Amino acid sequence: MTAPPDARDVMEDVTVVERSLDDPELFALLYDRYFQEVYRYLAARLGSEQAEDLVADAFLLAFDGRRGFDPDRGTVRSWLFGIATNVVARHRRREGRRLNALSKVAAEECADGPEDRVTSQLAAQASRPELVRGLKGLAKGDRDVVFLLVFGRLGYEEIATALDIPVGTVGSRINRARKKLRKALGDVNPIGEW
Repeated sequence: MTAPPDARDVMEDVTVVERSLDDPELFALLYDRYFQEVYRYLAARLGSEQAEDLVADAFLLAFDGRRGFDPDRGTVRSWLFGIATNVVARHRRREGRRLNALSKVAAEECADGPEDRVTSQLAAQASRPELVRGLKGLAKGDRDVVFLLVFGRLGYEEIATALDIPVGTVGSRINRARKKLRKALGDVNPIGEW
């Protein structure tokens, strides 16, 4: 049985997951709460054209895997971003092509929507080809933490949970990525202090 609307609004994420096992419609609360954040992250990683389908895929995977959610391992939010990152991994070849295209297109020309403008603004602070080459030059794990930090706006602990790695590893990967990007850009950090 579905909870009354006012109770549904204040229900905690973990409770929503647990209760959705008996009342699947409750899972829609998580979709409503986190759709924009996950969409923005996926759009930044793979482009707005792919983001709508992929965010739907991520939430479907979360819905299907909700029995396996373990609140002792982290928050529902970080769990969702972990699933979204796995969706990105499936589309990694497309991401590479997108980064190549970004290196050739002016920032204004690639800004189809708000999420594309975020990518453009980030890259416009430095020479676009060097930034793209720097991002492409990062190891997969380093690139994932950078994108979760910048586009997902996750903290270190949430990134650790999303990727199922220790917090110290997150810090190491971010530090290594920062150094590589600064070197690629002639000692300029394109995304401020992160």
